[in-house]
Amino acid sequence: MVILLYKWLFLVSAFLGSGHFAALSEKHPLYVSVTEMNYNATDKNFEISCKIFTDDFEKTLSGIYHTKVDLTTPANKEEADRMVKEYIKNHLLLKLDNKAATLEFVGFEKENDAVWSYFEVKNTTTAPKKIDVVNTILYESYDKQMNLMHVSVNGNRKSTRLNYPEKETSFVF
Repeated sequence: MVILLYKWLFLVSAFLGSGHFAALSEKHPLYVSVTEMNYNATDKNFEISCKIFTDDFEKTLSGIYHTKVDLTTPANKEEADRMVKEYIKNHLLLKLDNKAATLEFVGFEKENDAVWSYFEVKNTTTAPKKIDVVNTILYESYDKQMNLMHVSVNGNRKSTRLNYPEKETSFVF
């Protein structure tokens, strides 16, 4: 619950700081994704979750795969899993301590008007000191896309925002 509150507060502060007050009447005023990354010292895994507005994500996937995509009640869950997995793995690239990380798909779920997708990098035996990220989520669809990222390692949390066309950032712990 606290994590959801932090996510909401960060999103609101980012929105208010952007000066887009008049856009409040739109369906959702900004094109935003939120990516949470956390080093789990107990399991020795690096956990990743991505939140993307469902309508924006479905539109993007439909354009890529040339078919109607329904992530709320997919007719073929395996196909929906494949599309979500491939999309995120192609648009969220990580290096942990200068080594390319392989994201393993855990699953996805719909929550209100967004889709959460979950990944992990297994066997991360030590806490990463440097995390390099290339994040191009929804960049092919929206030139006003904003990608927020939060990273937690051993209780230290850092955040940043990438606005299209910015795609690369690093976190040092």
